[in-house]
Amino acid sequence: MRNTHVVIVGAGIIGAALAYHLSQRTRIAVTVLERDIPGAGASGHSFAWANAFGKDPREYHALNRRSLDMWYRLAHQLDTDIGIHYGGEMRWENSPERAAQLRQRIRQLQTWGYPCRIITRDEMLALEPHLCPGTTLAASLSEADIHVETDKFIDVCLRHASESGAVVHPRTTVSALVIRNSRVAAVKTTDAEFPCDVVVLASGVQTTELASLADTYIPQQRSPGIVIKTTPCGEVLHHIAVIHAPPTDENHQHLHLRQLVDGSLRIGQGTQEGINRDASQQHADALLARAKAYLPAIADAEAIPTPVGYRPMPLDGFPVLGFTEVVQNLYIALMHSGVTLAPLVGEMATLEIADGARVDWFAPYRPERFG
Repeated sequence: MRNTHVVIVGAGIIGAALAYHLSQRTRIAVTVLERDIPGAGASGHSFAWANAFGKDPREYHALNRRSLDMWYRLAHQLDTDIGIHYGGEMRWENSPERAAQLRQRIRQLQTWGYPCRIITRDEMLALEPHLCPGTTLAASLSEADIHVETDKFIDVCLRHASESGAVVHPRTTVSALVIRNSRVAAVKTTDAEFPCDVVVLASGVQTTELASLADTYIPQQRSPGIVIKTTPCGEVLHHIAVIHAPPTDENHQHLHLRQLVDGSLRIGQGTQEGINRDASQQHADALLARAKAYLPAIADAEAIPTPVGYRPMPLDGFPVLGFTEVVQNLYIALMHSGVTLAPLVGEMATLEIADGARVDWFAPYRPERFG
């Protein structure tokens, strides 16, 4: 009998991973409530690069590295196309200062056991012959990195969960949490009430507001970003999953680029946490023009502007994972880097929710650190 009822609020990449793992436990009944359609929030706007390259300090790097390696096992478990693009991440620098910083970063990551290395310009072009990198003072390859088509992954996870008895309610907005004796007794929506034994908030930017319904403080930064799309073009990336290119001049930021199965591109600028609110056609065209300077083979692609996406971003930048002290059966699963961390959080949070474990890896990231 499925005698423990878990309600997951949010059907992005974290909610979907949790729904899959929890639904595999025979005594747990899973209900997923999503205010839009699955993947419509931050997961759908993400650049979706799974990595541990820029994740500091070392403890946080290790968490991301563990999860990156777990993507391969999760793909085996689900045994279907979940939208993973293998091949690693390649980047290069064209200024002496940034080239020195890249070499230093690679040396540090190698001491941490991360599979990355400095490569030559000839090696770059052997991997990606369409590339025109220009001046190349240092280049690197991080071989384990991947990118993920999040819509495919979310769809597969929710389909497996549904086949195991989970019920997914799209376009269902949570309006209240019914609290009795310091526990959530039910989750209210605009049209129904869902009794529960555990509630998981995997709600991205909405987590702060929803947690406040249970007098729980989960603060976030406001973190808007833009990743543009393009129309499909011919295959331009033959081996590498993710490209990071240097600025074309001092007035621009770094460029990041990946290609999907349908031939379309996803292009962003700056860091994965950088602030960007420009959703104009002009901005999209400018990004694509800079990408074409490095990959002339995408000349036929046209830029499609996308709305600003707001990233889940806890106030201190690190994940929030675990049951709250104020409401004992309210579990928080909030983080930036959800694409990297989804396999690990789905599996480890299931141990905490289903078995009452306290996973040591999550110790620095508990909700009570915010008071």
